[in-house]
Amino acid sequence: MKHLITLVVCIVLLVSACAQSQNTEVGGPCQGCEAVNEYGQRTLKSVDTIYGFDTMPNKIKVSGTVYKKDAKTSAKDVILYVYHTDQNGRYPTNASSKGWGKDHGYLRTWLKTDKNGRYEFYTTRPASYPNSTVPQHIHITVKEQDINAYYVEDFYFSDDPNITSNILNRKKPRGGSGVITLKGNGAIKSANRDIILGLNIPNY
Repeated sequence: MKHLITLVVCIVLLVSACAQSQNTEVGGPCQGCEAVNEYGQRTLKSVDTIYGFDTMPNKIKVSGTVYKKDAKTSAKDVILYVYHTDQNGRYPTNASSKGWGKDHGYLRTWLKTDKNGRYEFYTTRPASYPNSTVPQHIHITVKEQDINAYYVEDFYFSDDPNITSNILNRKKPRGGSGVITLKGNGAIKSANRDIILGLNIPNY
């Protein structure tokens, strides 16, 4: 009986330890965050162009600086994974799509911040999901050294008619506000967004 009680106690402690381990993952659950590692053998740069930029309308440039949690010190060598829908609100795939590319589509890229924490990508403005009022958005996942990948607030567009007050006035957006304002009257409109690592990220 004594051995049985000891065994039960050990099992309870093991289950508790596993639960605590799962609960302490930085950022909490993140479906698809594994895609941040799907860049293969390519050398990541701080500037990149997403497929289709040259031929599709509504061209945009998004850039900014990634800071450490003090919001002052720039963070170099941080990997950013971004992806979004096409002009029809879908995540397009092709015969070469594999891994998370089957869900996220091929309108995606991986960036690595430079020595000043800067990043920049060129792409086309995504559309809302078909037959929906979901705001237009660009997903972003962050991967720091020695920390598991986690997501931060999506990029949203301030002039999107579907944007909600909840997004515009979110009290604790992950990594800081993701609402961007496109500027310029030329062929390419530009927007800036700075990201603060760990800001409002659980267990950071």
